[in-house]
Amino acid sequence: MGMALLVYLLFLFMFPFCNKAQGPPSPGYYPSSRIGSVGFHHGFTNLWGPQHQSLDHGTLTIWLDRTSGSGFKSLNPYSSGYFGAAIKLQPGYTAGVITSLYLSNNEEHPGEHDEIDIEFLGTTEDKPYVLQTNVYIRGSGDGNIIGREMKFHLWFDPTQDFHDYAILWNPAEIIFFVDDVPIRRYPRKSDATFPSRPMWVYGSIWDASSWATENGKYKADYSHQPFVGKYKDFKIGGCAANAATSCRPISGSPSGSIGLSHQQLAALMYAQNNYKVYDYCQDPERDHRLTPEC
Repeated sequence: MGMALLVYLLFLFMFPFCNKAQGPPSPGYYPSSRIGSVGFHHGFTNLWGPQHQSLDHGTLTIWLDRTSGSGFKSLNPYSSGYFGAAIKLQPGYTAGVITSLYLSNNEEHPGEHDEIDIEFLGTTEDKPYVLQTNVYIRGSGDGNIIGREMKFHLWFDPTQDFHDYAILWNPAEIIFFVDDVPIRRYPRKSDATFPSRPMWVYGSIWDASSWATENGKYKADYSHQPFVGKYKDFKIGGCAANAATSCRPISGSPSGSIGLSHQQLAALMYAQNNYKVYDYCQDPERDHRLTPEC
């Protein structure tokens, strides 16, 4: 990280007017532009709550009310890839509500599944959304909860427009992107701390009042229903679970190698220094014997 810190400090010296309100510096590389968009029905299908899901000119709307939420699932499982969508969130009071885009094999491995999450934690009118990233390995999100949460505020209002959110997962690393800015990199340090079995891509909106907003302090209030999430520009690029062994996993960097470029690392460090609000590795109340990668 020494070189990355040097690049970050050099960037601040060269561009002193880049401030927090303007967001992170340019990552210099835009993986979303290298993956073509797929129509919803070419890549996904409804999973639950079909009556709370509609498709109009390529934009999928899913919503939650007192009766149900809704979810969708990719047609195929993948062993690696870049998975993303442009998402627009509900404004106003959304406490207790989660809007998500994630990878999982829970249906294939109930009770001991893997999962990689992007979750937008709903909020009260006076506070910003929290974007939570998480990684579960072999059931650690079930009975024996070992989450690997890293949470962020965003440098824009995610209710005002669509923004690109993506997960890149290959055999060496997991990278979370917001508008192509890498906000988190989770490298493979051991087989025991890294998901490697095929996963499907999911999206959903649901009531998680017990924990979503300030650890359950604020619950879903259905006087504000329906709670709506909008998705478009779906991106699926990668190796299907049954693909030939010659299928090459996608890289998150312009060099095509593991890791990030110096410019991407500078953007990542800026995002983490200015917008990260929780890191499981830095939580003194966690038993870090359960998360040896820390």
